[in-house]
Formats: sequence, structure tokens, C-alpha cells
Amino acid sequence: MSQAARQIDALTGFLRKRGLTGNEPHLLSALSGGQSNPTFRLEAGSRQYVVRKKPPGQLIASAHAIDREYRVMEALQGSGVPVPRLFAYCEDATIIGTPFYVMEFLEGRVLGDQSLPGMAAPERGAIYQEMGRVIAALHGVDHEAVGLASFGRPGNYFARQISRWSRQCQDAALPVNEAMRRLMAWLPEQIPAGDETTLVHGDYRLDNLVFHPSEPRVIGVLDWELSTLGHPLADFSYHCMSWTIPPSLWRGIAGLDLATLGIPTEAEYMAMYSDATGRDPTEHWHFYLAYNLFRMAAILYGIAQRSADGNAASADATETGRKAGPLAELGWQCALRHAGRSN
Repeated sequence: MSQAARQIDALTGFLRKRGLTGNEPHLLSALSGGQSNPTFRLEAGSRQYVVRKKPPGQLIASAHAIDREYRVMEALQGSGVPVPRLFAYCEDATIIGTPFYVMEFLEGRVLGDQSLPGMAAPERGAIYQEMGRVIAALHGVDHEAVGLASFGRPGNYFARQISRWSRQCQDAALPVNEAMRRLMAWLPEQIPAGDETTLVHGDYRLDNLVFHPSEPRVIGVLDWELSTLGHPLADFSYHCMSWTIPPSLWRGIAGLDLATLGIPTEAEYMAMYSDATGRDPTEHWHFYLAYNLFRMAAILYGIAQRSADGNAASADATETGRKAGPLAELGWQCALRHAGRSN
């Protein structure tokens, strides 16, 4: 029996012991998307689950924290932030090679292209309005009341994140480009005064949401690997990088005819968030964007490193990693715009 077959047998036994499946055949198939934790769809008769596990091999410290994913989604059950139901978490690496958890499979739409091709303009506008509603709801969660007071360190979020991602780049074997080096030096000196702490997703974007099959309604927010306690405007501006990144580079809408598409402009989207939360992101907006483009570039450099090491979760990891340098270049342009506005 192959190792894969043995692992499926062990997983089947684990699920049956917990009453999640019966004696029916179990079919396991990989789910597309995501560069981090391998994710699978499990079908057992009429029941369907998602199994999400740590990747194998040597991993960057603090990465692939599926225990944190499970903890935050468990805390958000029944809140205003839609998340899948959870069924089991298992630290025993002997079952399928690494720790894993089992959650609900959501029947819905995962929309990958942020220009939302094939939709009418009002539909696109409703999708964007719903995305904004859900991130505003997330930043309104009382993290202490839902049991997440110890989910991260409150305060000083930007400094800690800049240090973390800079250190990851410095520790990696792959070199970074000049724009990235400039951002690593510039960002710590430009952190805005004032602070706030909320629960943050860390990777909130269109393709980490599951929408209702026919309605513009989010039924599940996925991929909580980077969630922590942090600054809400860092989280929101990460989500808004789409308006800065052109689709020719990666997952962006910069340069598209948004009015014709029915997609709000960056300013309109920021205003919706401000109305919903009372927070005004405009004063330091280009710093926030520079920071997030730096952070995204660091994440992609990490994916490139995993690809070089043979530990990447996605077949296109090498190509994804190549986008790190251009994103750092965009980040440096935002840094220059922030500096120009500050002078």
C-alpha cells in the first residue's frame, strides 16, 4: 500500500471515530487555490468536508499556523463574520503526515477575477459592497468577548510586522530587489502616530470569500492563516491594494474602467468603510499601501523560497514568487507619494 493510500485510510478511521462519516467510500480531491496550506475536499456519500493541513518539510517559523486558523474560526462561530462550521482539529502528524483540521464544505461561488467578468454592473457593485460590509464587521468584533484576547499582542502592530517580514526576507536564501531593501529601511521610520487594535484577517481579498450561489452575500470567509490582533487600517488597506495593482501584474483592477464595470473607485470604497466603522484611512493612505505591498512582496518571496526548497503547496509557486519584485516596486512608488504628500 502506498503512503497516500495509508494516509487516506488513517483519515477515514479518524472521521469515522468522530461520527463524521460512516462505512461509505471516501473520496479525497485537492482543492485549487492558495499558496500555503494544502486543502482537500472529502466526499463520503452525501456528506462533504474540507480537510486543511500543514505542508510537509522544513517551514518558515510561525508560518502555516493551522491551529490559529481553527481557533479564530471557532471564536467567530455565530458572529457577524460568516465562517464555515468546524468539526475537528488534529495535531497527530502520523495520520496524514502533518496536523490538520476538518471543516464544512461551503456550496457557493469563489470569485477569482476582481473585475467580475460576466456580471452586470449592478451585480459587481453589490459584490464590492458586500465585501466592504464583511471587513467592516470583522473590525467591529470584540475580540476579548469572543475569547481572542491572547490571539496576538496589542499595539505597535506596524513596527512588529515590518520587523517580522524584513527578518524573513533577510533570513531567506533568495535575494530581494532594491525596492524591497529601500522599503525595509524606510517603513520603520514612517509609522503614523496613534494606534488601535482589532481582530484582523491578514489576507482579506475576493478569492478568500465564498459567496452564496446566486446572491451577492458572503457565506464564508476562508484562509485565516495570517489572522492576528492588529491595526484595522493595515488590514483594510491590504484589501484595497487591488486599486493599485494592475491586472497584468496580479489580481488587481488598476487602470480598468471602473465606472462602466460598476465597481466603486478606491475613494468610494474607502468612504463606505469609513461610514461603516468611523475610521478615516485617508491621511496616511500611501504609507498603508507601501507597507502592504512590502508585506505582500515578503510573502511572495517566502513562496519563492518554498518553491526553491521543494515545499510549495501550489504548482505555480515559482511564477507567483516572481511577482514579489514588481510588487515591491509599486510599494516604493507609494512610499514616494507618501513622502511627497508629507513635505
